[in-house]
Amino acid sequence: MEDLKKTPLHALHLDLGARMVPFAGYEMPVQYPLGVMKEHLHTRAAAGLFDVSHMGQVLLDGSQAAAELEALVPQSLLGLEEGRQRYAFFTHANGGILDDLMVANRGDHLFLVVNAACKVSDVAHLRRNMALSEVIPVTDRALLALQGPAAEAALGRIVPVAEMRFMDVSVQESDYGELWISRSGYTGEDGFEVSVHEAQAEAFARALLEMEEVEPIGLGARDSLRLEAGLCLYGHDIDTTTDPVQAALTWAIQKVRRPSGSRSGGYPGDAVIGPKLAAAEIDPDDTRRVGLVPEGRAPMREGVQLFETEDARTPIGRVTSGAPGPTVGHPVAMGYVPVRLSLTGTQIWGEVRGKRLPARVAPMPFVPPTYKR
Repeated sequence: MEDLKKTPLHALHLDLGARMVPFAGYEMPVQYPLGVMKEHLHTRAAAGLFDVSHMGQVLLDGSQAAAELEALVPQSLLGLEEGRQRYAFFTHANGGILDDLMVANRGDHLFLVVNAACKVSDVAHLRRNMALSEVIPVTDRALLALQGPAAEAALGRIVPVAEMRFMDVSVQESDYGELWISRSGYTGEDGFEVSVHEAQAEAFARALLEMEEVEPIGLGARDSLRLEAGLCLYGHDIDTTTDPVQAALTWAIQKVRRPSGSRSGGYPGDAVIGPKLAAAEIDPDDTRRVGLVPEGRAPMREGVQLFETEDARTPIGRVTSGAPGPTVGHPVAMGYVPVRLSLTGTQIWGEVRGKRLPARVAPMPFVPPTYKR
């Protein structure tokens, strides 16, 4: 733990009694005295405050920033309106996903939030490929997520946010300095992500935690919340070996960037991804990320091998994320199976501690989102 980085809120976590663990090179809170289950349910019922300062924050400056960034992702960034944010992913020449990220258009520049474990390589990737733009890592700001149905009321006591809709972004002055706000998150709930200068981060966090509806939430509940919401965790559910079609992320590729679109292709891996998007028939032996509901109470966790029948010898896929689902009251998982076995209701088998247990393919998200549209 001595070699791990610390976020600007590290002392606050200790003061709140957090159990700290290594995560993506940082010492991070996995849970607080409330416990993972109650933290999860509190976020669904009221508002949870998450420290996500380990994530990478990057500014892209220059008149060609949107065009240069669009050449690295399958998403439409030239069509991203000012004050709006979009989910995107960097792709590799083989079609695999290098990282997934959020891109915000803030008028004269773009603001990115990238995954903690990938932020160094992402910045290098951007600098190699964006010769006309300045790539500026943000190193003096914390990032907090306030999630849940009471998030608007809580944050609204500090800055006006009621007019913001899902995926809106704004920059607002406050008693805690300039806040960079997006109405988004990683739980499926309505909420916000807020970048605040590191010198004001603890005071800002404490102001929110003093509100009755807000509790601190650790990585444990963050993981179960995002899994119930059907959201991918990079390095687990998606990576360089999974393309966006296999990962069931084609919803994030706008029509204009698809094979028949006016700005189709041109991004790394287009030669692999493009034909899959345009194919009239789906290869039944290709893989797909699907939701899984294990029968019984035992969760099927990451790495569990999946089989077509109870006595099959050869696995046909594996679980990439799995945990109890506190909101739905039963275990949930996601993983990859052949397309021919990806229909809702299909029964497959997972091997848990040497025993084959049944599971059924289920639609995601497991918990409907409550975003403010």
